Amino acid sequence: MLKGIPCILTPDLLKIMMEMGHGDTLVIGDGNFPAAAMAKDCKLVRLDGHGVPEILDAILKFFPLDPYVEAPVSLMEVVPGDPVETPIWDEYAKIVEKYEPGTKIGHIERFKFYDEAKKAYVIIATGEAALYANIILQKGVVKE
Repeated sequence: MLKGIPCILTPDLLKIMMEMGHGDTLVIGDGNFPAAAMAKDCKLVRLDGHGVPEILDAILKFFPLDPYVEAPVSLMEVVPGDPVETPIWDEYAKIVEKYEPGTKIGHIERFKFYDEAKKAYVIIATGEAALYANIILQKGVVKE
């Protein structure tokens, strides 16, 4: 164990985050996200039993977002006509603002989101029950 590192961040996930470079992407998928199928060409980390907000909060303590793209945080858009509410997005906005003030959060159409997820460096599978709770983070650089 180390001081100050949230226990939700496994040794494997910390190693993977350290290996990632500028522009690499990390996907956090909800419980319905086809993480294993999407991760055929990238790393898969399972954090079943945990929700996306707690994982996002732990990751953003250490993970710089890319300031050189319009929206380094992307959410899966709700399919038109799907009567789903997405209050979890408000939680994400608060967490992102806490660590990276002023960062824009974008939205990607469902199948384009899947295409982007397949190109990720790592996909994290969670037990999140909220619908449309999938998120992509694009890594930036540490400027310190």
